[in-house]
Amino acid sequence: MLFFVFACLAPSFVISFLATAAMRKLAPRWGLIDQPAQRKVHANPTPLGGGVGIWLGVVVPIAIAQLSVLVIVKSGMTPTWIPQELVPHLEGVLYRSGQLWLVLAGGTVLSVMGLLDDKLNISWKPRLIIQLLVAIGLVLAGVRGTLFLQMPWLGMLLSVVWIIVLVNSLNFLDNMDGLTSGIGLIAAVLFALIMLRFTGEPRWLVAGVLLVLSGSIGGFLCHNWPPAKIFMGDSGSYFIGLLLSTMTILGTFYPGNASAGESIVSRHVILAPLCILAIPLYDFCTVMIIRLKEGRSPFHADKSHFSHRLVELGLSKRNTVLTIHLATLTTGVGGLILYEVSSWNAALLVILMIICVLSIVTILENVGRKNRE
Repeated sequence: MLFFVFACLAPSFVISFLATAAMRKLAPRWGLIDQPAQRKVHANPTPLGGGVGIWLGVVVPIAIAQLSVLVIVKSGMTPTWIPQELVPHLEGVLYRSGQLWLVLAGGTVLSVMGLLDDKLNISWKPRLIIQLLVAIGLVLAGVRGTLFLQMPWLGMLLSVVWIIVLVNSLNFLDNMDGLTSGIGLIAAVLFALIMLRFTGEPRWLVAGVLLVLSGSIGGFLCHNWPPAKIFMGDSGSYFIGLLLSTMTILGTFYPGNASAGESIVSRHVILAPLCILAIPLYDFCTVMIIRLKEGRSPFHADKSHFSHRLVELGLSKRNTVLTIHLATLTTGVGGLILYEVSSWNAALLVILMIICVLSIVTILENVGRKNRE
């Protein structure tokens, strides 16, 4: 197990760290610079394009790993350094690799679109259309969950909505140094832990992708921690959002061929992604409500995000980021607890606890805003 974790984390971390360092030098030459503005919190021009480093940190190790598995399976000789617990799953990796590369292809499309948006400031409408096309394509290709519903079309629709919402939630939160990267790292590690420890038999492929993503985000975060030397931009937030959304679907929202016993015992764990990603979802929903209430476009960038509201309360930017990270970890632990309880009643208590935490945050935000007014 430790070998598997290290083999996933280390290469992705190194590749992402080096690629992001290279982007710090290349981005200014390509015109990828985020200039200070009224709706932004940084005071100095900062390179964009860190998402390229994250993308390389994921795609390159996965490509090398698949080529290695292909050679091993074709040769019929398993190297002694591969743990015996992984050997029976090598052919399964190749069987599922087509679906995995479709996900990475979708992530690449969104990353390229995000990079172009960072450069050209593309309107939200074509971006949303491309996101919808990618999400629908992945769902039609089998990246979907039934959510234990008897109507497959409803499961497909909810899968598309989940992908779109999560992609944009991570993008919305990318407004302070180390914020989205930290949340993405926490979420990916927690989901990987679930796939390795809390699902009965480890789900090696999904866990491996999440660990590779964790390592890649970690390498980028070394450059993005306050004060940030580079931003991930839309290319990074879109890519992280797509991988997290699809991996939670493949790992938690069980497909239609899940065994009956597994479905009956584990149905309440479909709430785990909602717990782990409660903070990005909370920010997305509250921002939408605030903008619509004020008669503005829900996709018009402003300073109404969770992080901005905490700064209005008097927190420094660094403490704001740390507070949101801790809040994410708190709700994420609730997601882990769901795998340790055996009934819907206990699961609903966990959800109630998380709702109470978010409600307290909302009350404090509103009081702070009214006092300032």
